[in-house]
Amino acid sequence: MTHKIDTVIFDLDGTLLNTLTDLTNSVNYAMEQYHFPTHSEDAVRRMVGNGIYVLFEQAIPDGRNFPEYDACVKTFQEHYEAHKKDFTRPFPGILELLKQLSQDGYKLAIVSNKFDQAVKELCKDFFTPYITTAIGESQSIARKPAPDTVFEAMKELGSTPDTCIYVGDSDVDIATAKNSGIPCISVTWGFRDQDFLIQHGGTHFAHHADDIPTLLTNWN
Repeated sequence: MTHKIDTVIFDLDGTLLNTLTDLTNSVNYAMEQYHFPTHSEDAVRRMVGNGIYVLFEQAIPDGRNFPEYDACVKTFQEHYEAHKKDFTRPFPGILELLKQLSQDGYKLAIVSNKFDQAVKELCKDFFTPYITTAIGESQSIARKPAPDTVFEAMKELGSTPDTCIYVGDSDVDIATAKNSGIPCISVTWGFRDQDFLIQHGGTHFAHHADDIPTLLTNWN
């Protein structure tokens, strides 16, 4: 017996929101405060996806060996909190997609490796009323590609793995879906290109937001 997919769990950065300019600006603000070289948007694009601490391991020349590593990360967090909506916007068609999925009865959630407070605030500001379950990185739950945040979203929504699908833009998302035992749709408008995603196990691709409802019917 096949089970109807009724729950769609989304990644945030690079999937629903184009956050790259604001992330880059806050990374570079932190770099400047500690007299490090700054990074291009393309460089930051390649660093994001594994959470803030991995991002700064790559952004800081000495990584975690830098004596003021934690302070540098905090400088980024404080700047990003104040500037996280300067340029960040939903990708084209995303709000229409979420409205359609919501009207069609899908339960929706966000799981992200961005720190939890920012995830919840961005979700509330951009995606109310369509998404109310949003889970980010915190000390209390293992970050992706561990399945813990996905399972927590399922718990909040009252869903089970056989009714869920995951939508993301990175290799981390593909691995997260696999570790969670659910299928994955990879989007090609985000921070990784299709060739990269294929190399990391991507099998189903959305090139535009309105491809996703069509892909969902393949599982229903």
